[in-house]
Amino acid sequence: MSVSLRVPRPGDVVLVDGRASVQFAGARGFLFRVISVSDQPTYHGWAWLTGYLLDRTGQATGKREIFVQPAGLRQVSDTSPSPRHGDIRRQSYIKRSRT
Repeated sequence: MSVSLRVPRPGDVVLVDGRASVQFAGARGFLFRVISVSDQPTYHGWAWLTGYLLDRTGQATGKREIFVQPAGLRQVSDTSPSPRHGDIRRQSYIKRSRT
C-alpha cells in the first residue's frame, strides 16, 4: 500500500513512477530509499533526491540521484528490508550467547 507524499525525508522509501517524472513511466518505475533532498533551487514543484534503488526484498542495489516532482511520489508503508540468510543466523547466535 502507498500514500501520497509531499516532501520526502531521509529514510523514506518511495515509489518512483510516471507520476513523479515521465522518464520513470511504465515498467521503469522503482522503489527508492531517500538519503538526502537537495536544498539547491530548481523549478517550482521539482526536487533533486539522492538515494538507493531497492529490489523486491528491500535491499539496496545502487545509488542514484533523481530529479522528480515530490507530489508524484508515493510513500511505501512497509519499508523494512527482509533479513538476509546470514543475518538470521547472526541474530540467533546473539540471542543464544546472551542467555
